[in-house]
Amino acid sequence: MTTESSYDSTNPEIQSLNEQSKQYAEQIMQIVDEVQKVIVGQEQVIKKLVIAMMADGHVLLEGVPGLAKTKMVDTLSKTISSNFCRIQFTPDLLPADIIGTKIYDNKEEKFTTEKGPIFSNLILADEINRAPPKVQSALLEAMQERQVSIHGDTYEIEKPFLVLATQNPIESEGTYRLPEAQVDRFALKLIIDYPSKDNEKLIIQRNTQENKPTAQNIISKEKILEIQNFVQKIYADEKIEEYVSSIVDATRNPKNYDLGLDGIIEFGASPRASIWLILAAKAHALLSGRGFVIPEDIKSIANDVLRHRIILTFEAEAEGNTSDDLINKILEKVRAP
Repeated sequence: MTTESSYDSTNPEIQSLNEQSKQYAEQIMQIVDEVQKVIVGQEQVIKKLVIAMMADGHVLLEGVPGLAKTKMVDTLSKTISSNFCRIQFTPDLLPADIIGTKIYDNKEEKFTTEKGPIFSNLILADEINRAPPKVQSALLEAMQERQVSIHGDTYEIEKPFLVLATQNPIESEGTYRLPEAQVDRFALKLIIDYPSKDNEKLIIQRNTQENKPTAQNIISKEKILEIQNFVQKIYADEKIEEYVSSIVDATRNPKNYDLGLDGIIEFGASPRASIWLILAAKAHALLSGRGFVIPEDIKSIANDVLRHRIILTFEAEAEGNTSDDLINKILEKVRAP
């Protein structure tokens, strides 16, 4: 099995990557600590948000109302010196409300471009499933292409560019389900659960006192871009790439891996899953102060990368199966290097 000790620690290149990773990890953990001054618990979710930011990937946050999804993203934005915009998605929203439009200037006698809120570094797409498909498509196209077309003119979106979308899984009235092809553009899908009883007491204490904690600015957007570029340099061995390929292939061809999932999976994960498994694992390695990827990095983010990319059959859903259950079975069955 490929572990930390399996790598040649005397290799100058690995040593250099390790040292740089440790320095960046200290800065990134400061962001996590700062967010936790405001958000009680949810440490793993906060770390995954930061991992997505380092990997330059967008995130879909799902949880019932009142679990501080919006507050978590808003707090994260305060730790970064970048442009932040919150877009409240509603049924009457139009694509132009997000990407912008051209307005005729009577004085100049010509059309001028009025850019929309999409031209920010950090976007909170609040309750994304409340907006109609046209609006969702406008946002998700910008997420994928990192550019926007307004009446024939194309405009680049400044980096870093991170979209954090929230949705409520328990309401269906007045909502529009995100098509699977569009959900696939999110690097990670994170599930936020209820806090523990002890954390509930802390939430009460922090939110019912006069001086409520606030997050301070920690890092510049230039440093975020620097870290994003470095994540690409984290070393992933060919055995790790083979391991990721096997995991994704098992979602498409479960029979080849003796998983006993006949009639359970309708569609397996797309090639984007393989890409994001490696990129998110590299970011996870950096957060651990390592310049190379080990199987534990893959396992730690596999559910978040794959859960929204596996489509179950109707019968499987009726029997109470979830994509997370299947991912866990695959991770147990596919042998790590």
